[in-house]
Amino acid sequence: MSLTKENDSTTPEDEQRLVNIKNKPDLSQMYNLYDFEYVARNTIPSTAWNFYSTGADDEITLRENHASYHRLFFKPRVMRDVSKIETWTTLLGKRTSAPFYISATGFGKLGHPDGELNLTRAAGKEDVVQMVGTLASIPFDDLADARIDGQTQWYQLYVNSDRELTKRTIENVEKRGCKGIFITVDAPQAGNREKDMRSKTIDQDVKVAGGEHNDRSHGVSVAVTSYIDPTLNWEDLVWIKTITKLPILLKGIQTAEDAVLAAQYGCHGIVLTNHGGRQLDFSRAPLEVLMEVMPALKEKNLDKNFEVFIDGGVRRGTDILKALCLGAKGVGIGRPFLYAMSTYGVEGVQKAIQLLKSELVSSMRLLGVTSIDQLGPQYIDHNSFFSRSVPADKLFDKVYQPLANPPFKSEARL
Repeated sequence: MSLTKENDSTTPEDEQRLVNIKNKPDLSQMYNLYDFEYVARNTIPSTAWNFYSTGADDEITLRENHASYHRLFFKPRVMRDVSKIETWTTLLGKRTSAPFYISATGFGKLGHPDGELNLTRAAGKEDVVQMVGTLASIPFDDLADARIDGQTQWYQLYVNSDRELTKRTIENVEKRGCKGIFITVDAPQAGNREKDMRSKTIDQDVKVAGGEHNDRSHGVSVAVTSYIDPTLNWEDLVWIKTITKLPILLKGIQTAEDAVLAAQYGCHGIVLTNHGGRQLDFSRAPLEVLMEVMPALKEKNLDKNFEVFIDGGVRRGTDILKALCLGAKGVGIGRPFLYAMSTYGVEGVQKAIQLLKSELVSSMRLLGVTSIDQLGPQYIDHNSFFSRSVPADKLFDKVYQPLANPPFKSEARL
């Protein structure tokens, strides 16, 4: 079922998308994550593209999340035996084939009829962690049922204003074998996501979280997040810890001060993220925040048994390595897997994962390391992070869609 009312008439854009779908490149022609984004922009429905790709306001943060990685350069070592490279690591105590995970995303069915089942199946086949989102378009129990033996899932939680509903959700997630609860803390309301807001009004017969009284006139984001409890505060962690024995992590930390508080309140870790640039525009890039967080935690001796993850803007294996060198335990990736899923299904997500793994292997070999635990700040030049100028990113510029102004009515055009 579509989330939007479609007009009976087919637009030229709709017709072109049908042509593009028929003639899309073979999966073998996908050489990087940008390729999936390029195909998605030209094939998936506009409502899906607008919801997936949108950032807040002027989308400065969305672009800075990615650009920040281009201001860090490597300091590679040579004359080392790099014949064998291992990319495996442990995340929250569970072994995984690579130091990245599929980050929580919403409404996968906008792009593919099987929705997030594609992500679950691909994650299982490739042995990477999947973080299941509260706003997944497939019921959580179905995604849990789709796991294979030994597959790790985490759960991203929006705390509902109905706390009893939140309690039942946490209890069920633990019962069904999730290995961690990631509480989103940067979304007391949806950001001003204008691309999404220009989408068509959501059907009244589509069920969205929070009931049938949500605002459906401003795109998907507003409709599905208006139930989130804006009163959520640090003391609520005490209550949540009485409900579950699972590791509790906070997703949406953006300052060293809050990172320290999370550790002091007994959390098992944090995710440095600004919601992919979808919340407060001009929030700093997570990579920049990471460079402040790790020293602050170490200064107070809070970095032990406390895992720091990061997401937002990652498109290459080199991006992942930079984050790990600066102290991140793992890296979350969301949009690229949605684009791969929407255009090529399970096989697309697998291909995207394999591309990242391949980039990790080649980059680690060229960097002079053979395992993830060897990575550290000695391999990074960050002295000029705030002053370094880098060439334009041609691939990013080609897939990024600038914000649009409102169209004139056809009859009013001169």
